[in-house]
Amino acid sequence: MSYQILSLRLRPQIFDNAVGQIHVTRTLQNAIDLNRVAHGYIFSGPRGVGKTTTARILAKALNCEQQQDNNPCGNCISCIEITKGNNLDVQELDGASNRGIDEIRELREAVKYPPNKGKYRIYIIDEVHMLTREAFNALLKTLEEPPSHVIFIMATTVAQKVPLTILSRTQRFDFKPISINDISNYLTKILKEENIQFDLQGLHLIAQKASGSLRDALSLIDQVIAYAKDILDIETIRDILGIIKEKTFLDIVKNLEQKDNQGVIRQLNTIINEGYSISNFIAGFNGYLRNCMIIKTGEQGEIKLSDESTRWV
Repeated sequence: MSYQILSLRLRPQIFDNAVGQIHVTRTLQNAIDLNRVAHGYIFSGPRGVGKTTTARILAKALNCEQQQDNNPCGNCISCIEITKGNNLDVQELDGASNRGIDEIRELREAVKYPPNKGKYRIYIIDEVHMLTREAFNALLKTLEEPPSHVIFIMATTVAQKVPLTILSRTQRFDFKPISINDISNYLTKILKEENIQFDLQGLHLIAQKASGSLRDALSLIDQVIAYAKDILDIETIRDILGIIKEKTFLDIVKNLEQKDNQGVIRQLNTIINEGYSISNFIAGFNGYLRNCMIIKTGEQGEIKLSDESTRWV
């Protein structure tokens, strides 16, 4: 059997396993428990934070035959079919590929029919902001007077592109970037289960590089494992991800402090010659300065700097 990447193999199948979005998952579970499920939802937020995953879990929970604590059981026919993507009552549409009015008109005709097996017909529309204005207008009528057996779950990375008329007729949930600590803890758990040795500082670097996206973090860890095999040390992770050493940033700041322009130019030239991109340098340098300023205020929180940098600050 071919290898399945971590972001697909480890995709959460119940609300309790979703990472970093407790404000969303708890609300949805309570809505199911209180029988207060809305007819339309908008899940907005950056990429890779669990919008589509949560939509699928919600779809499974609503049509599950043996719900357990407002989570899908994962074992009934409905749950298995939805997980495999071949359930007739749960349809996933890509807003970028089905963005025209004709596709939405077909959807409007389909919603008239009752569910095949489950309690609801559920439509998950990913990247809904890609729909045309005419398509949104066609969808609006259905959202205004939806059949009782139909639920729309729409996901987007650009909520401001979704018309206000659509937003006002749905419940909006804003998914936040996942914290560095949550990503680091999740990666630690995975690597322990995979029996792979790792450096905690290295995982922290991966979590920082992922910029709040758990999917990006899993893609990066997949890449690092493929290169390093059984031991993930911090130097290997730096090399693979193109992360510049913290001491390099500290040396540049010290040269700026001493007004050593030639020293700064030499260091920048060295960085470029070693193959690091300017964009990586700028992002890393900005992040380093931000961390220094936060530590200077005395509010360290999740910030991790070397002892040398901390002493300089």
